[in-house]
Amino acid sequence: MSLRTHNFYGAITITDDVVASLAGHLAQECYGVVDMIPSKFSSSIADVFRARNKSKGVRVVTKGDRIFVELFVIFRYGVSISAVADSLKSTVKYGLEKFTGMIVDTIDIHVVGIKL
Repeated sequence: MSLRTHNFYGAITITDDVVASLAGHLAQECYGVVDMIPSKFSSSIADVFRARNKSKGVRVVTKGDRIFVELFVIFRYGVSISAVADSLKSTVKYGLEKFTGMIVDTIDIHVVGIKL
């Protein structure tokens, strides 16, 4: 699916891939996030043969004007998991809402591992 909205200038369509890439980019910029992990095994095999994918480890679903995000992340060893998760949620939520003009309903964070 994709996000569709209308404003004074006309119709705007944003695909889920673009939203996922932006969410991945915002997540990678957060302090304490080391890497993103694909949510499916088939995605990890495909990543071997393609360039660095910003939407790796991000699952986006859009329904109406709402965005639902799942992030699969590896955190840095020694950071507070709850503090980094809260920062990650607020950063991604703010960035996506500012970019798309839509409402981010939920952001689920799956901590897959810890890395030095």
